[in-house]
Amino acid sequence: MNRIDLNGDLGESFGAWRMGDDDALLALLSSANIACGFHAGDPEIMRHTVAHAVAHGVAIGAHVSLPDLQGFGRREMSITPAEAYALTLYQIGALHAFTCAAGGRLTHVKPHGALYNMAARDRVLADAIARATRDFDPQLRLFGLAGSALVEAGRAIGLPVAAEAFVDRRYRTDGSLQPRRENGAVIEDIDQALAQALGIARDGVVHTLDRQRVQLHADTLCLHGDGSHAVQLARKLRSELEAAGLQIAAPGAT
Repeated sequence: MNRIDLNGDLGESFGAWRMGDDDALLALLSSANIACGFHAGDPEIMRHTVAHAVAHGVAIGAHVSLPDLQGFGRREMSITPAEAYALTLYQIGALHAFTCAAGGRLTHVKPHGALYNMAARDRVLADAIARATRDFDPQLRLFGLAGSALVEAGRAIGLPVAAEAFVDRRYRTDGSLQPRRENGAVIEDIDQALAQALGIARDGVVHTLDRQRVQLHADTLCLHGDGSHAVQLARKLRSELEAAGLQIAAPGAT
C-alpha cells in the first residue's frame, strides 16, 4: 500500500491566547510540528501539546523559527549561518526536553514560516539548519519543501528527509509556494484543498492558480492548524486519502 504522512503545525497558542483546535487535530494527523517558543508557543503549551501527541501516537517534530513572536515568524530577518545553526539547535533542545519528560521521542525537525522559505532557496542557510539537526541527532528527519535547497542539504549531510507539500497553499510553476501577500495564495475552499491534496498524494501533480500542471513528489502533506476549517479539512482529507488506497503514516514508521 502506498503511504503518505499527514502533518500539522501545532502548539501555536501563547499564554491566554489560543490558536486552533490542536487536540482534535491530533486524532487525525500522523505527524505534529510543535512550536518551540520563537514564533509561537510557551513552555506550558509545549508541554500540553507534546503530552497529547504522545497519547495519540503522533510523531513529534520541532517546528523551529526565527525569533519573531509579534510577526508569527513570517517576517524575514537577515541572519548568519551561525545564528541559524544556534537558534535551530536551541529550539530542538527545548522541545526534546518536553518530549523526554512525556515518555516520547523526537522524530523530525521542520522550519517555520519565513525561515522555511528562506532555507528553501538559500543553500548556505539550509546547510546550517541541517548541521544543527544532525549534530543534535543524526536520526532526526528534516522536513522541507519538495525540491528545495533544504531537502538537498539534508540529503547531502546524510539526514533522512521528507519532501513536503501543502494542502492549502498555491504553487508557482517552479514548485515554490506563492507568497502569502499575493491574492489567492491560500486556498480557503475545502473542496479545492482536498482536490489539490489528492492530486499531489495520488498523482504527484499540482496545478498553479493559472491552471498549469506541475510535477511534485511529496512524502508528507501539511495542514495548517490555525485555519478556520482545519479540523473539518483534516477529517475529510484523511478519509479521502484512505479511500484512494493510501495509508496515513509518519515517515519511517513501521
